[in-house]
Amino acid sequence: MTLGLLNLEACFEGVVPSIIATADGNGVPNISYLSHVAMVDGDHVALSNQFFAKTSANIRLNPQAALVAVDARNGAQFRLDLAFAYSLDDGPLFEQLSRHLDATSAQVGMAGIMRLRGLDVFRVLRIESIRSTIEPERNPSPARDRLVAAARVIEMIAAESDAAGIVDATLGGIRSWLGFEHGLFLELYEERRQLVTIGSLGYAPSGIGSDVELGQCVIGAAAESGSIVKVSDMSRVRRLNAAVRDSSSDENRTRSIVLPGMPDAMSQIAVPLIVAGVVRGALFFESRARLAFTKADEAALSIIARQAALALAFSERNSEEAEVGRRAVQLSPATDRTIHVAHHRFDDSIFIDGNYVIKGVAGRLLAFMLDQHLTSGRNEFTNREIRLDSGLRLPDFKDNLETRLLLLRRRLEEKRLPIRLIRLGRGRIGFEVEGRVRLSREGA
Repeated sequence: MTLGLLNLEACFEGVVPSIIATADGNGVPNISYLSHVAMVDGDHVALSNQFFAKTSANIRLNPQAALVAVDARNGAQFRLDLAFAYSLDDGPLFEQLSRHLDATSAQVGMAGIMRLRGLDVFRVLRIESIRSTIEPERNPSPARDRLVAAARVIEMIAAESDAAGIVDATLGGIRSWLGFEHGLFLELYEERRQLVTIGSLGYAPSGIGSDVELGQCVIGAAAESGSIVKVSDMSRVRRLNAAVRDSSSDENRTRSIVLPGMPDAMSQIAVPLIVAGVVRGALFFESRARLAFTKADEAALSIIARQAALALAFSERNSEEAEVGRRAVQLSPATDRTIHVAHHRFDDSIFIDGNYVIKGVAGRLLAFMLDQHLTSGRNEFTNREIRLDSGLRLPDFKDNLETRLLLLRRRLEEKRLPIRLIRLGRGRIGFEVEGRVRLSREGA
């Protein structure tokens, strides 16, 4: 069997360091370990040269090198004979590897420090399998056809018309057809430059409402760049804010919701949600297995992400009320219970009976509906009237109203609070109040 670079995909995931051997002009050898080796195409590989001054100097004097690469799935080793081709300090490949380095650096608290300085690209002259006395394990065949799986998930998404159904079909379909058990669906709120979790899979608590800054960790890096960002061996990267996650920070005091995560995850992948060239959010998945996400998985998730983003955008456009004349049933059960709701104007955060719920636009929406309920007894609203109310200060460019209402509804449900939102039909929202609301507004 003739070996090609495409047969060595698992060697270039950054799990097991590669070894490069070079020689100077006098033939004196030098050996270094490389953490970043990427496949450029079927004939070329790219090596990061930011820390290896001697290796780089030798290549300029003697443009030949030998590389030992290891398949992280089974330990098989390969020798690649290389010839220097050219260097890169910009372009798509450079940007791709730079994003990966930035994302992993941020997770160890070194954001902005470990910058990719350049790449050396080599032509592969020959690939030779290195014999071992230990027989490598056979790689199991993929359990699922990724193209078929992507088609099935897309069918599930296409059957939904509202934001909640689209988010749940996306995550549930990926779990059923791709087998990924832990993931998040995040939407980009541009006015905050944050990605906010509106769907969660496999985590308790779910983390609905948690946010990630653009550029932060693999999720923010994928959204900022519009490209997939993947880490295949988290044991080489200390987890960002692991101590914060493990401490179960008190939401009631901090006005923050902890981003969920697996403390023992080995693989992570973030895939941007893109519509018409504009990033709308991201899908994120992680696994306890190394090398959990293959190139085929990347392709399948990319297809699914684009369909989910398009479906969400379409649902927003068609979220005006369809049954204007129909009224909701009585939604406020009779009880003497007093529900204390505090609305803090400076960040529009909402606390119900001392429990932090949400902030930002979603907080303003709840305060608006409760104020209308107290003033006129209303318990039903339409998307159209909400969008026309200038006092709510919805973003002009893209208000994400459907998903903000979804986020608010799920936060109220997860906290098991005495106020709940109910979807009454397309473009119509109602709410239940189990008691009498006392609304206070604090701050300017």
